[in-house]
Amino acid sequence: ISPVPPYSREQPIFTTRAHVFQIDPSTKKNWVPASKQAVTVSYFYDSTRNSYRIISVDGAKVIINSTITPNMTFTKTSQKFGQWADSRANTVFGLGFPSEQQLTKFAEKFQEVKEAAKLARDRSQEKIETSSNHSQESGRETPSSTRASSVNGTDDEKASHGGPAEAHLKSENDKLKIALAQSSSNVKKWETELQTLRESNARLTTALQESAASIEHWKKQFSACKEENDQLRSKIEELEEQCNEINKEKERNAQLSRRLQELETELQDKELELEELRKQGEIIPQLMSECESVSQQLQDAENKNKDLEEKVRTLRTEVEESKHRQTNLKTELKNFLDVLDGKIDELHDFRQGLSKLGVDN
Repeated sequence: ISPVPPYSREQPIFTTRAHVFQIDPSTKKNWVPASKQAVTVSYFYDSTRNSYRIISVDGAKVIINSTITPNMTFTKTSQKFGQWADSRANTVFGLGFPSEQQLTKFAEKFQEVKEAAKLARDRSQEKIETSSNHSQESGRETPSSTRASSVNGTDDEKASHGGPAEAHLKSENDKLKIALAQSSSNVKKWETELQTLRESNARLTTALQESAASIEHWKKQFSACKEENDQLRSKIEELEEQCNEINKEKERNAQLSRRLQELETELQDKELELEELRKQGEIIPQLMSECESVSQQLQDAENKNKDLEEKVRTLRTEVEESKHRQTNLKTELKNFLDVLDGKIDELHDFRQGLSKLGVDN
């Protein structure tokens, strides 16, 4: 049920969206979510009562209905979260905003509404003081008029105080008339406001009754819709099972189709291999004859290779023998050279001896 009936004079002056929280009443520390998702939060102004309220409704549930007073304070606890305490509701409300800019706008509006509420309270106090002053003046004027009538009751006092006292009484009577006129106008105004409040209360009661009837009607429709929804859900589950079976069958068919294509491809490959083997089978006799000739050539080559290996071994033996002979020849040549060197030395000595003999002769 909305806390703002359509016939009310309350009008929204600022609206935003936020996640609503309330302080845990048991611990007074933890926050309890009051809404499952972001909801509309609005400032409302009541022109008849000159008051301001913060109201938020989640579906058919009123989660915020807080009247703003001058001693309330809105506190920013983080970049996107703010809170204020409501002593009338005996709780603390918290709002989580999507951005810091929206939180700043809400806080500025709270301060503006708070100052407006303070100004309205001051004005109402001034009116109350004015009306009380008027009532006090009327209370004071009544005994003065009584005293004046008592003074006017004796002929001796009339004779002694007739002129100035009469003028004073007239001025006092004029003041009293003005105060009475103001009091009667205030009474009429209050009666009018009381009548308006009674009418509003009657309308609100009617609206509440209509809302209760609507709630019962919607509850019945909700029950019917819930039963229908349950039936539809059961049908949907059956259809989903059938769809799952169909999808499984389709998957099996797709797997079989892929396997069949793979087997066909393998069969084609095997046929190509068989054709190649047939072609190769046709040239097998030619290959066998070529293989025999190659085998013969290979045998001849092996025989030649053996002959060559034998010649190589013979040549190696000859080379070894030649090396051995060369070594012997080198040794003999060295011995011969040594002997020759000795002979040459002897001949040289002999020549020198002959030379000496010739010189001596």
